Amino acid sequence: MSIREVSVVERLTSKQLATWRALLDTTNDLRRALGAQLQESGLSPNDYQVLLALKEAEGKQLRSSELAARIDWERSRLSHHLGRMERRGLIRRHDCATDSRGAVVALTDEGAHVFRRATPPHTRAIKKHFADALTPRQFEALDDILRTLGRHGAS
Repeated sequence: MSIREVSVVERLTSKQLATWRALLDTTNDLRRALGAQLQESGLSPNDYQVLLALKEAEGKQLRSSELAARIDWERSRLSHHLGRMERRGLIRRHDCATDSRGAVVALTDEGAHVFRRATPPHTRAIKKHFADALTPRQFEALDDILRTLGRHGAS
């Protein structure tokens, strides 16, 4: 079906389209700003996401399949990224004691140190670029909107 064949019911209004584009642009701008700040700490946003999941996990370790599910990554993508992180000493992988097909990903002392060092400036950047831009009322509205979109997307 070409764009010309889209029915009137399926089209977005100009306001809906402008809002959608603003959401995409703003999300990209925030990712870029926060990513640049994380680079100063020697981490990529993907590194930080993995380290955060491991930091929050019981025993600071997860099966690789569980880690992939938590951060919503394909397992092959995660495997390649973990290899790079392992070479930098941020994580280590070892065989799962209960399943020889599985691997466990553990946060190393170095990974925990780098994560602790990166978190305060990262949190300040989130505050500066995101939290400080909104009033409490806007935060409530945004929270409601995001939860609605999350429920709608899951259905």
